[in-house]
Parts: sequence; C-alpha cells; structure tokens
Amino acid sequence: MTDPAIQALHQRWTERADQSLQAELSAMCDDPAKMEDAFYRDLAFGTGGLRGVIGAGTNRMNLHTVAKASQGLADYVAERFPEGQRSIAVSYDSRILSDTFARTAAEVFAASGITVWIYPQLMPTPCLSYAVRALGCSAGVMVTASHNPAKYNGYKVYGADGCQITTEAADEILAHIERLDVFDSPRRVAFDEAMQSGLIRWVPEDVYTGFTEEVKKQSLLGDAQVAKDAAIVYTPLNGTGLRPVLRALRESGYTNVTVVAEQEQPDGHFPTCPYPNPEIREAMALGLQYAQRLNADLLLATDPDCDRCGIAVRNPDGGYQLLTGNETGVLLLDYVCKRRLALGRMPAHPVCVKTIVTTDMAERIAAKYGVETVNVLTGFKFIGETIARLEQAGRRDDYIFGFEESYGYLSGTYVRDKDAVNAALLICEMFAWYKAQGVSLLEQLKNLYSEFGYCLNTLHSYTFEGASGFKRMQAIMAALRCGVKEIGGRAVECLLDYAPGLDGLPKSDVLKFLLAGNASVVVRPSGTEPKLKMYISITSPDREQAAASEKALTQALEQLMDQVQA
Repeated sequence: MTDPAIQALHQRWTERADQSLQAELSAMCDDPAKMEDAFYRDLAFGTGGLRGVIGAGTNRMNLHTVAKASQGLADYVAERFPEGQRSIAVSYDSRILSDTFARTAAEVFAASGITVWIYPQLMPTPCLSYAVRALGCSAGVMVTASHNPAKYNGYKVYGADGCQITTEAADEILAHIERLDVFDSPRRVAFDEAMQSGLIRWVPEDVYTGFTEEVKKQSLLGDAQVAKDAAIVYTPLNGTGLRPVLRALRESGYTNVTVVAEQEQPDGHFPTCPYPNPEIREAMALGLQYAQRLNADLLLATDPDCDRCGIAVRNPDGGYQLLTGNETGVLLLDYVCKRRLALGRMPAHPVCVKTIVTTDMAERIAAKYGVETVNVLTGFKFIGETIARLEQAGRRDDYIFGFEESYGYLSGTYVRDKDAVNAALLICEMFAWYKAQGVSLLEQLKNLYSEFGYCLNTLHSYTFEGASGFKRMQAIMAALRCGVKEIGGRAVECLLDYAPGLDGLPKSDVLKFLLAGNASVVVRPSGTEPKLKMYISITSPDREQAAASEKALTQALEQLMDQVQA
C-alpha cells in the first residue's frame, strides 16, 4: 500500500509538473515502488550540491528540482552580497539535460536580478572554478554528475573562492531551499530576454584562454629536451575534455595525439562506456584497443566533466597496464618535487595536500623532499579550501601539489578543484621526461616501491539503492561504531571517528580503523551516490603478500556488513 502522503505528492506533480514528465508520472500509477522512490524524500542537497537519477519526482533531477535549488541559491546570494555585486558563473557537461538544467538555473538567477555568466558551450568543471574567480563571481554552478552512469545528473555549487561550498554554506543554502515550494516559488525570466537585457552573458573567450595559459604554466620541463612526439591515445569518454585537453597538449608541443573516435564527441548516453569513469577498466577498453593497435606509448582518459584523469602505460610484455589514482599520484608528486628542486622552484616551506583515504606512501615521498603533508577529509573541495587558507596566510606559492585516490590531481592554485586538463599535460610531460632517460613509468613506480615500501590501496563500493538501501547504510555505520575489536584477524589498534570532528577537520560520517601490521580501513557513505565505500591500505614486503592480506580484510568486512539488518 503506497503511503497516502506519497500519493498526494504524486497527484500534485501530475497536476503541476512540466509536460515532459507526465508520461513517467502516469506510469508510476502501476509501479508503487517506483513512485515511493521518486517521492519518499527531497533530493538531498549538501556540499556536493544535488545529484540523482533524472526523472519525475522530488527525489529526482528535473526542471522543477533544479529550479527550486537555483532559487534557494539565488536567495542565499542576495542575502550575502550587496545589490549590484551579485553574479553567478554557470557551466555544464555532456549529460542528458545538462544544457537544459544550466539554462533553467540561469533563468532563475536572472529573475532574481543576479548577473549570470554562462559558457556558450559545454566546459569542464575546472573551467567553472576558474571562471568564478576570474570574473569575480559570488558563486558558481556546474551541471554534472561527474563519472556516474547516464541515468544520473547533478548540480555542484561553488563559492566565491572557486571551491565547492563548505558544510556551513550548504546548510544555509539548504535552509533557503526548504522554505520554497517546488512549483510556486522559483521565478524565471526567458533566457533570450535575459540575454538581451544583459542579465545573462556569455563567458568571454579570453577567460577560457586564460585558463589554458595557467594550465601550461604548470610545466616543469624547463629546458629539458624530451620526446614530445610520443604516441598518445586520448579519450574524453564522450564528455567535455576534448577541446581543452587537446588545446593544452597541442599548444605545449604534443602533436602525436589520436582521439578515440567512438568517444570523441559529447554524448550523455555514453554508448560505448555505460559507466564513464576512468577508474574502471570497462571505460578504458576502447582506448586500450586503440593503444594496442597504434602501438601507443600512453593512454589518457578524462571523465565527462574532465576533472578526473586515468592512464595506461605499456608494460614489458607489450600489453598495457592501468595505473591507479594512488600510483599516478605518487609518480606525479615525486616528479613535481624532483623537477621543482632541479629548476630552483621549490618554495622554502612546500606543502602537499591529500585526503585521508589517499595512500600513506605520499607522506614518505613528501618527507624525502622536505615537503609538509596536509591530510584532509575525502573530497577535493577540502584540498581547495587548504589552498585558500594558505593564500590567506600569504603562503599561496607554498602549495605544490594535491591529489586524491579517485584520480583527481592539481599542481597549481589557479583553480580550487581537481583539474584533468592540468593532469593530462603534467602526465604527458612526466612520461616524456622519463622516456628521454630510458625509464618507463612502470620502472619508476617500481623504483619508488623499492625506496619507500610496497603499498597496496584498494577501494570497494557497495550500492544501496532507494529508501531501504539508505537505512541499511545507516545501520552498517552504526554497527561499525560499536565495539569492532578485530577485522580479518588484525586487531583494531585505534578507531578514528570523524563524526564529531577530529584533528580540526569538519564533522563527517567517516570511520578509520588503524589495524595491527601497518594496515588501515576507511569506511564512509558516498556524499553523491547511494554507495558505501571502503578504502583498504596494506603495507607488505611484496604485491603477493599485500594482495592476500587485502583479500582477507575485504572478506571480513563483507561478512560484518552481511550481519547487519536495516
């Protein structure tokens, strides 16, 4: 029996919602479970903004939920910034309805008297972060669901500093949103009309050019002579990366770049990679085929909003090996430190920033070069906030590199979010620099393991869809907080619970188990997906022993989850 309150909501949407949603609303009458999932809650809004399945209902991404969130953001900006100084930058990716949602947001902002700067074509997330600061905006909106499957879309909100919003800002914006009625509250002015009046404006081309120039400035080659004609295969995974990545590479001298034709043009259906995430092999499959056929030296892939970058390199057997985010991250960190020292560009008090779930090996590498490591909560916004704090303290130039295990990297301060354009260029020059010395990236990685110890880091994600799944995740987190003494035969030496706030970090529903034998497990619900994520870190003498230990830990954790009832 469907909850009467849900039935009432469904009836109201049937009467008021946009015509494009009516067929789906009608079909729900014969599918109570789908109706419940679409209406059992409002789509969650937090530091990651909105993210959800595209469709009809309060728990879906659609014109009405986007307009309501946009009105809440507009009201927040009006409260925080004086009249005449209110502006919001908007960008969007290749996902289904991304352009429509971006225009909807722009129309709502304009109706509230806020100047809107919107890119004339789809652009990556880092370009949005850059535009916010370059144009002196009060806030920014990026319409994207990052690397999620095609059925998802999202709405990321940025502050005036170019960072994703803080917990405090998210709470204030949410308070404004919750005061609104999804149909009656949002005000809109027609896009073309607002264009004519100057309330909506195109982001100037020189802003995009300025972004590209900043990316190119991150080069650490100096006068080093390297083989820039190395054969590179690149795939934007049908996202936003094509234009900015190719421009940055070509203007930096990398001309032997082949693009995966099937994944070249923007396409929100992602027909050849249902899960367009460079972290997983399936998304890289076509690129690997191209690399093999062309005998390429390097494969690069960026996700739909071009803030994550994955790579594969040729191994001694002639095949290709995918590198993890941690592996690419430690290679880049070591390269950045090495080249900064060689060029005399290492600051007196250098800082590297990483998340608590990112490999501890980074700290050992940083220490070798006299670099301070700052650990922050999961999410690149916390790395961006650290850059901002350094800047406020007059230490902006002390930041040399930041990364997270989920394929996010940044070597400059021109944006405050991860940047796959920057990463693609830096990876190419690192590869070319080592190649000129007769060293492959796999050989260099092996050198790092020999020097700092082998470290295996894995991520396991468990999906919990719908209302029942949400309750189950909460129950699992509660159970893990209550007296777990050992995991997989390893004693729990310490449990770090970040929920009340820890080590000066914001409150977060994250647990970190420090285990006997130099191992750790981090467990957290995703902030953007219906998933529980577990990060395992094992240090062992070699890969085989590490893999065996990791398997035992994973099985033990899954048994613990299976014992928990919602």
